[in-house]
Amino acid sequence: MKRDMNFAGSFYSREKDEILHMFSKFNNIIDENIKDSQIYKKENTLGAIVPHAGYIYSGLNANLAYRALEDLPIEKIAVIGPSHHFYFEDISIGDFDCFITPLGDLQCDKELVSDLKNNFDIKMNKNAHMEHSTEVQFPFIKHYFSNAKVIEIVYGKFQGEKLEEIIEYLIEENVTLVISTDLSHFHSLEEANKRDNICLEAIENKDVKKLDLGCEACGKRGVKATLEVANKRELNTKVLYYNTSADASKDESRVVGYLSGLLYR
Repeated sequence: MKRDMNFAGSFYSREKDEILHMFSKFNNIIDENIKDSQIYKKENTLGAIVPHAGYIYSGLNANLAYRALEDLPIEKIAVIGPSHHFYFEDISIGDFDCFITPLGDLQCDKELVSDLKNNFDIKMNKNAHMEHSTEVQFPFIKHYFSNAKVIEIVYGKFQGEKLEEIIEYLIEENVTLVISTDLSHFHSLEEANKRDNICLEAIENKDVKKLDLGCEACGKRGVKATLEVANKRELNTKVLYYNTSADASKDESRVVGYLSGLLYR
């Protein structure tokens, strides 16, 4: 069974050439305007936090994180994101053969899926995988890590301890993490910056309690679980970049915030 493209044509293009052109544009902007981006390339990087909006809004930000990972010998990637389109109270793992992208198929790590199912008593809820927070990552992964095997984990409303255990297990198995989240939604630019700074400071300082003091990240459960593991395992976190939808739309009245960041030893 293949994991279809449900959001191609809306969040990102269906056309390979258009996506590659956009990635090239992102990299030109990074090279010209974000001169210190190279310093964030760390040999012991374990994963990234990335946004998941339409590429015109958050693609540059996400691309910066993937650029930071691109020189690493990555063989396995776990994409972890919140469910926006289907309500459920658990964690679902995508038991697919591959993930379809406009750039070509990504292979699913069936062995890792089986291990996670057995070790953590998680199943696949097919409805949960009609999800953009994870899907928009697949073209980036295909472009930067074309031979990597991928798994998709989507979570609903649940207590986070199981996700912490899964993240810790994935790190032990040398699986690179892609933690998907956007930040605040539909505030003024000034208010968004204020609320989003809480999230940025929490991630930068691994301050789990601060996340609950006004951070509105839709993927907060995933971020929180990651920070819990980072504290437990004495790992490091780094915020790479922050922007909002106003950069593209020029509308400062109702913006969405985005960040990218790294998790490393």
